Amino acid sequence: MPTHPVWLPHSEILTFEEIHRASSLFVDMGVRNIRLSGGEPLMRRDIERLVKLLAGITGVRQLNMTTNGFLLAEKATVLKRAGLRGVTVSLHSLKPERFTEITGGGPFNKVIEGIKAAKSSGFRPLKINAVIIRGCNDDEIADLASLAIEGDVTVRFIEYMPFDGQQHWDMDRVVSGKEIVERIRERYALVPAPRPAGSTAHLYKFEDSKGEIGVITSITQPFCSDCDRIRISADGKIVPCLFDKTGFDLRPLLRTGASDEVILNFMRDAVLRKAPGVETLLKKYQELQHVRPMHTIGG
Repeated sequence: MPTHPVWLPHSEILTFEEIHRASSLFVDMGVRNIRLSGGEPLMRRDIERLVKLLAGITGVRQLNMTTNGFLLAEKATVLKRAGLRGVTVSLHSLKPERFTEITGGGPFNKVIEGIKAAKSSGFRPLKINAVIIRGCNDDEIADLASLAIEGDVTVRFIEYMPFDGQQHWDMDRVVSGKEIVERIRERYALVPAPRPAGSTAHLYKFEDSKGEIGVITSITQPFCSDCDRIRISADGKIVPCLFDKTGFDLRPLLRTGASDEVILNFMRDAVLRKAPGVETLLKKYQELQHVRPMHTIGG
């Protein structure tokens, strides 16, 4: 997070009904999986009501959430009942003091309680995301991987991307997916698994257990060529590519009585204008610049 984040006025944030309408139209266009991210989705009051609305859309196969886990313990049961299928929790360190430093004061124990509550509530898939930063938490790679041994949770390691709110990102601090796998193999035998089309993660199974880990190589091995994701920000901007600052403002159409046909055409146009992605940026500029703080758009 930046030291002094700029908060959106509540009037600029999409209502649950607006999110539901936009999601329904995307499903009409072929979207089948919906993920609630952030910022932090559990900060939204009565988020379980939105979950219930989205779970009721015919055609939705998966409804998942990415969260920092701070409020998950108290919300897990009600979210599961509302129709949430899977949960991904951000956990960048297993050392409480380091975790607090990384998150700017986050309560480590509450996040661990949230993960336990998600397990007992029966969320599947249940994932842990860990962004690995050289000189910060790269000494914990194998320890974090050990959380996935039993198979009840998948740990996904993410290459450090230029989305930090304080703009500390530098290519020298990126630990590549290849190095991450090598570090884990110093302790565990891993077997690569096929990467499904459109998936963000390269998966590896433990040779001697039923668990698996994932490695998201957005910087060193981008997967732009088969990326099929699209995002809507909290204030209604369609963001076709995470690495592009361009957004297409859907909110005015939702609030001025535009027909479904008009909105669908707008959505199609936004998708067609999708930037080539980080693969092209790396070839063109040789290095990446800071794009946006992740708290404004989510994973």
